[in-house]
Amino acid sequence: MAIPSSAPTAAQANAQPEAQQLQFYVMGLFFIFGGITSLNDVIIPKLKELFTLNYTQAMLVQFCFFTAYAVIGIPGARLVKKIGYMRGAVAGLLTMMAGCLLFIPASQTATYALFLLALFVLASGVVIVQVVTNPLISMLGRPETAHSRLTFAQGFNSLGTTVFPIVGAILILGGLAAVSADQLTGAELDAYRTAESQAIVHGYLGIAAALAVVAAAVWKFRNALKNERHEESSGLAGLDLLKRGRFGLGALSIFLYVGAEVSIGSLIVNYLMQPHVMGLAEQSAGKMIGIYWAGAMVGRFIGSALLRFVSPGKALAVAALGAITLIGLSISSSGATAGYSLLAVGLMNSIMFPTIFSLACEKLGPRTADGSGIMNVAIFGGAVVPMLTGALVDHLGSIALGLALPALCYGVIAYFGWYARRPA
Repeated sequence: MAIPSSAPTAAQANAQPEAQQLQFYVMGLFFIFGGITSLNDVIIPKLKELFTLNYTQAMLVQFCFFTAYAVIGIPGARLVKKIGYMRGAVAGLLTMMAGCLLFIPASQTATYALFLLALFVLASGVVIVQVVTNPLISMLGRPETAHSRLTFAQGFNSLGTTVFPIVGAILILGGLAAVSADQLTGAELDAYRTAESQAIVHGYLGIAAALAVVAAAVWKFRNALKNERHEESSGLAGLDLLKRGRFGLGALSIFLYVGAEVSIGSLIVNYLMQPHVMGLAEQSAGKMIGIYWAGAMVGRFIGSALLRFVSPGKALAVAALGAITLIGLSISSSGATAGYSLLAVGLMNSIMFPTIFSLACEKLGPRTADGSGIMNVAIFGGAVVPMLTGALVDHLGSIALGLALPALCYGVIAYFGWYARRPA
C-alpha cells in the first residue's frame, strides 16, 4: 500500500506525550479498514439476490472497491504530504463516512450502480487511511520495537476482517423475505429491493456513526506531530523497477495474491450454500467467512515466528502450494471436507502479502519508496481477478471449477517464492 516517501523520525514522535494515545487510535484504524474490506464478502450474496446478478456482475463490488487502490493511491499519498498525517487520517475517515452515507440514496432508488459508487467512495477513504497508518505506527515509539508494533497492528487488521463478516452476516444476511427478486417485476420488485436493502443501509449507517466519532477523536491530535516533513516523491517514475526480474515478478505476485484471496472470500457464502458442499442457509454461510479471515490472523502470528528460522522464499512457496492443495481437495470432495478445506486457504494466505513485499523490495535502497508505490497499485488485482473468476464461474456453471483461476494465481506465487529463495 502506498506510503509517503519519508516520515518524521521516531525521535520526533517519541518527544510527543500523545504517542501512546495515538498508538491506540491507529490500532483502531487498522481494525476498521480491515473489517470494512472483508464486509464486501457479506454484501455480495445479498446484492446478487436483490438484483438477480450473475457472478460476473456481482464481482463488480470487488472491482469498484479495489479499483480505488489504483486510482486513489498516489493522489492519496500526495494529499497526506500536503496536509500531514493526522489531518490525512481525518480526511480518509470522512471520505469513508461519505461512502457509507451514499448507501441511503442507493437503497431508496434501488439502483445497483449507486451501491457500486458508494463502495468506490468508501474504498477511496480506506486507501487514504492506509497511506497514513503504516508509516505512522512505525514511528510512534522506539525504533527497535517498530516491527513488533506493526505486527501487532496487523493483528488488529485481521481481527477486523474476522469480526465484521460475522456481525455483518447477522445484520445483513438471513433476513430475506419468503419471495426472491427473480419472482417479482416492476413496482413490486423495486419495493422489494428497497425494503430488503435497508439491512445493508442500517449496517453502514452504524459504521458511519462510528467513523464520525473516531474522526473527531483523531482531529484532537491534528497538531501532535511537530516538525513533520515529507520529501517529494518520484510519482510513477518507479515503473522502471518492473524491468527488474525479482521486483517485476513480485509485483505480479501481489496482484495475483490479492486477487486470489478476494476471489475466494467473495465466493465462500454461495459455495457453502450449495447442497453438495454444506447446504448452509445464507446467514450461517456468511458467519463462516470469519473462519477464513481468522485463519489469516492466526497464521500471521505463527508465520512471524517461523520466518526467523526458515527461508522466506521457501516458506512462501510452501504456503502457496498448500493453498493449491486445499483448493484441489475442496473441489474434489463434498460436505464438510469441501467447505472447511476452502476456508483453510485463509491460513495459507497469512504470510503471503508481507513476504512477497519484502522479497520483491529487498535491497532496493533509496528506491524502496518507489517500490512501495508500485506494490500499492498492484493491489488492483483485487478488482481484476475476482471479475475474471466470476466470469469463469458463469461460463462453466460451477463455482468449484471457477476456483481453478485462484489456484493458478497461487501457482505463480509459489514460483516466485522459489525464485526468490536466495538473497537479492
